[in-house]
Amino acid sequence: MLTLEKLSAGYGRMRILHEVDLHVGAGELVALVGANGAGKTTALRSICGQLAPHSGRIVFDGADTAGRRPDMLVRDGLVHVPEDRALFGTLTVEENLRMGAWTASAGDTTTRLDQVYELFPILAERRGQVAQTFSGGQQQMLAIGRALMAGPRLLLLDEPSTGLSPKLTWTMLDAVREVRDTGVSVLLVEQNAKQALAIADRAYVMESGSVVLSGGGGELADDERVRKAYLGL
Repeated sequence: MLTLEKLSAGYGRMRILHEVDLHVGAGELVALVGANGAGKTTALRSICGQLAPHSGRIVFDGADTAGRRPDMLVRDGLVHVPEDRALFGTLTVEENLRMGAWTASAGDTTTRLDQVYELFPILAERRGQVAQTFSGGQQQMLAIGRALMAGPRLLLLDEPSTGLSPKLTWTMLDAVREVRDTGVSVLLVEQNAKQALAIADRAYVMESGSVVLSGGGGELADDERVRKAYLGL
């Protein structure tokens, strides 16, 4: 589904990623964990087309993404939910969701609305409420719901637990796992390594712009280096 081959990227002359190799298979939930500044967000911005790589390749569904704009990649099924959520604050829940369905037919839009409301019942209950009046957790549900309205085959999630309580974090990550269970591949960037590894099929650990460890979610959760550096154990 997604492959990064020796990907180096950054901002201007500043190189953040250093020859990163990464793979997400069809129907997989893959976590990308590491400390702040490790390069996780830069990786997602490169994958979704916001940043042009300095070198290396990004291959989505068998095709090189070089030169493809973010809107083109969304049409292909690659959808990014940024850390800041980027909601339309003065629009209602349903208006925000419909904005996410700009590539869909009317029939698909109705079907996807029903699916999002089933996944996040609070959005159905408050479909007429203005987004900026929502709590942080509710806004994150709306951001993910809007992304699902585009019919993604690969969903990129950047720190969905930011600002959430531990209980809401687990609720959010359980929803992410449900999205994976519908057949959507997920690349999850998450600083809460313990929770991310608990739900991930596989995971990568980044330090200073490089992948330093990879393996199954449970395998890395039991790795002494990960436990000491990221899990506080």
